[in-house]
Amino acid sequence: RSRGLGDVYKRQEEFGDLQRLVDGLFYDRRAIDRLDLIVQAEILDLAPDLMEIVNLLPPGYYDRQSLCDQLNSALAAHGWGAVYGTVE
Repeated sequence: RSRGLGDVYKRQEEFGDLQRLVDGLFYDRRAIDRLDLIVQAEILDLAPDLMEIVNLLPPGYYDRQSLCDQLNSALAAHGWGAVYGTVE
């Protein structure tokens, strides 16, 4: 399916959503597990593309840096870093 102008504007609105997710998860924690990430992403109703990125992470526990590395790697593999932003 081709993406129209509406899709471009929608993706621009979603820029930074993963960063907000990471910031919220690590507000008061040092580590999270993959299930925490998926549940919070669903609560925030992330876009399907971003849910795909979240679901690519292997099971396990992540500190902030390792989670960001995994998310950024998945974003880069899809070529979506410029579209959705990277996380730190």
